[in-house]
Amino acid sequence: MPRVDADLKLDFKDVLLRPKRSSLKSRSEVDLVRTFTFRNSKQTYTGIPIIAANMDTVGTFEVARALSKHALFTTIHKHYSLEDWKNFASLSPECLEHVAASSGSSQADLEKLSSILEAIPLIRYICLDVANGYSEHFVEFVKTVHGKFPNHTIMAGNVVTGEMVEELILSGADIIKVGIGPGAGADFVMLGGMLAGHDQCTGEISERNGKKVMLFYGMSSDTAMKKHAGKVAEYRASEGRTVEVPYRGDVEDTVRDILGGLRSTCTYVGAAKLKELSRRTTFIRVTQQFNQMFS
Repeated sequence: MPRVDADLKLDFKDVLLRPKRSSLKSRSEVDLVRTFTFRNSKQTYTGIPIIAANMDTVGTFEVARALSKHALFTTIHKHYSLEDWKNFASLSPECLEHVAASSGSSQADLEKLSSILEAIPLIRYICLDVANGYSEHFVEFVKTVHGKFPNHTIMAGNVVTGEMVEELILSGADIIKVGIGPGAGADFVMLGGMLAGHDQCTGEISERNGKKVMLFYGMSSDTAMKKHAGKVAEYRASEGRTVEVPYRGDVEDTVRDILGGLRSTCTYVGAAKLKELSRRTTFIRVTQQFNQMFS
């Protein structure tokens, strides 16, 4: 009989923030920038801790150019060629401190990653991404990459439990991708769907019921596997959804909306800096967040 963890788990739909007195006169006074010094790479990063996911519809060079203007980070998807990377680096060198090169865990992935990092030394971040970060092979792969590039900051995942986070950190990773749940006190947030459907994303714009839409899919979906491997391998199943999202124009507008919402939240709880947000926040448990009819 499998063990059942029956402890109550809350999502953001289950809670509201309790406002507090604030000395801030304006949202413009809120500082969203964070500085982190990483345990293994010893690198220091300064920026707003929002990361565009390494999905091939979202983790594009075009998205990186838009987000880096606001000191946001992008994990570039792994399907760009070395020549694509060289072209991006020559045209947008100012973006390189806010991007990571992504890789799977095969030998071919490692060879391609190595060629990119050796050709473009200004890239200092690596994103090692697999659907199941619990395999021994993946842990060993993280150790191998850290051994080869000890001064690069490694993001690794996906995992969902504390013990696996600890193992990946001890194996050389500095940022761990937690793939389920709302975050559990995370320092960074990685966005996929919120940044999908924009001009800077990959994919054609089509019309559905008179409205413009774009395709958005997980990287373990049948859409992604057919696109990059020609088919879904016989030994596996599709593990991601394919959906149509509304076309949303320039990602710049969405970024400003996200950052504006963060600043507003900080003012409501009296946090002058994003770093203070978690310490100053009190949640109230609710049964209903908003009125469906008039919101």
